[in-house]
Amino acid sequence: MRTCRVGLVGAGGVAQRHARVLGGFADVELLGVTDVLPQAAAELAHAHGTRAFDDVDELLAAGPDAVYVCVPPFAHGPAEEAVVAAGVPMFVEKPVAVDLATAERIADLVARRGLLTGVGHHWRYLPVVRQARELLAERPVRMVAGAWWDKVPPVAWWSRRDRSGGPVVEQAAHVLDLIRCLVGEATEVTAYGDGAPPPVDGADIDSVTTATLRFANGAVGTLTAACVLGWKHRAGLEILADGLALSLGEDGLVVRDADGERRFDADPEAARVAVDRAFVDAVRGVGDDVRVPYAEALGTQRLALAVADSARTGRPVRLDTPAAAPLATGVTVDA
Repeated sequence: MRTCRVGLVGAGGVAQRHARVLGGFADVELLGVTDVLPQAAAELAHAHGTRAFDDVDELLAAGPDAVYVCVPPFAHGPAEEAVVAAGVPMFVEKPVAVDLATAERIADLVARRGLLTGVGHHWRYLPVVRQARELLAERPVRMVAGAWWDKVPPVAWWSRRDRSGGPVVEQAAHVLDLIRCLVGEATEVTAYGDGAPPPVDGADIDSVTTATLRFANGAVGTLTAACVLGWKHRAGLEILADGLALSLGEDGLVVRDADGERRFDADPEAARVAVDRAFVDAVRGVGDDVRVPYAEALGTQRLALAVADSARTGRPVRLDTPAAAPLATGVTVDA
């Protein structure tokens, strides 16, 4: 395959970012865009010299080599089902759904079809994440503290639990994904929300959430999420291992050990390009560096929804892993 013809489902901010990145690749042709808002699809298509399609079926009929599904959390499901049924490699933006049932259904369809997939957890493409993994390879992690302290994004669906899943699912999923990558699988979470939504019309999410986590390898941790600020204040991890302290975020890694403190900078924009580059290379058959296929993203979805479910119910949730049996049934975010 000399050129990868990519179709876009969704024309919002994330789709626009992927369109800019993909449009900069010499071996990619943007085949077209579809969106539930025809005007949005037309504008994005016009900006990149391609065409707008009426719906997903019409886009698929045009014969894309890959499809990017960039829709809000609540809209996931139908588009993925159509793409999987067509047997077209699929990239899905995170979070992969607003609930667990949808994500598990899509994961099952993907597995049955043996489809090439990727999910937009681009933090895994930061070189400092690989560096952190190497530093932790010979040292057991004792504790991790994850945080995402930010503002309410300017989209109406974000402050509705049934539309976004809440800040833990929609925003802090990046942090939880890195926790799984660097620390391992969590077996139990206990979380609390403040029960006070942000001052936005129709909001029913918690403004702040805090959670404790226990991991299969014996480590313990915390996650805090907040949307009470007017800016992005903190998004990242603090990790403690024997004789080692790491501070990791999109902008870099700080390492402190017996040799002193060292800082390594990172470029989040480069990671956003790298995740698309890796997926396109995999579709074209010239690379094999998709770090978060759909099945892997499902693990992060389960963890995020476990935190959200515990905060909603006030009960601990034990995740279904070989090391743990359920304490609370149904990891969902339904009201």
